[in-house]
Amino acid sequence: MLVRLSFIVAAVITVTVAFPPQTARAQDKSLVVFAAASMKDALDDVDAAFTRASGIRVTTSYDASSVMIKQIEAGAPADVFLSADIDWMDYGSKHGLIKDDTRVNLLGNQLVLITSKTSKLSNVTIGPGFEFGKLAGSGRIVTGDVRTVPVGLYAKAALEKLGAWEAVEPKLTATANVRVALALVARGMAPLGIVYATDAQVEPNVKVIGTFPEDSHPPIVYPVAATKTAKPRVLQYLDFLRTGTAKTKFETYGFSVLVPPSS
Repeated sequence: MLVRLSFIVAAVITVTVAFPPQTARAQDKSLVVFAAASMKDALDDVDAAFTRASGIRVTTSYDASSVMIKQIEAGAPADVFLSADIDWMDYGSKHGLIKDDTRVNLLGNQLVLITSKTSKLSNVTIGPGFEFGKLAGSGRIVTGDVRTVPVGLYAKAALEKLGAWEAVEPKLTATANVRVALALVARGMAPLGIVYATDAQVEPNVKVIGTFPEDSHPPIVYPVAATKTAKPRVLQYLDFLRTGTAKTKFETYGFSVLVPPSS
């Protein structure tokens, strides 16, 4: 049975944002961004560069894409939604939560298997028939909730494609978002985790021991769009995400940029 461990370390990686009233927001020279948890380090850097260039302050909240879009649906005053998969952006489109004409597939990523930096486990080749359960031993394998969280959805698709799902499912621990899974492995609370390559790159206490074949899961795509209630200045921000400056920063954190730079 899949075990869910949602909030043990959530306070470490989830940013809580207090939103001002709508009238105050309209007057503030600011933007609110709701983004996938895996974006935190890279987007914080990009946001800071945007603020320096434009004078527009950006407040960003990070969590699973499923959580972010549901908060927008519930009325949270976000200007931008940046998802870790296409499905949750499609959900936003279907329910009239985003401006479809601003939507673009911005970034790509890879799915990797990690362990703690001090683990004796070494590099493995992931392919059909690979024994994930045997590698974990009596420990757990952590990843995002396979029902809703993008990294978990990618992980389940890959495990099913590789013929490993039935053996791995009893050992899986589901987390609220990818950064919780990352933290559990980094702290030695789980021997293995399935996360994005970009997450592993920013956490010095883990190491990548295997990369999932790209054809074992749907392409990992990060679409971005303005919300239906976005302030007009949001277009400046979306344009900045496509500049050479932003591209360099995203690539520094391990993302692949899917659109050519606009400037």
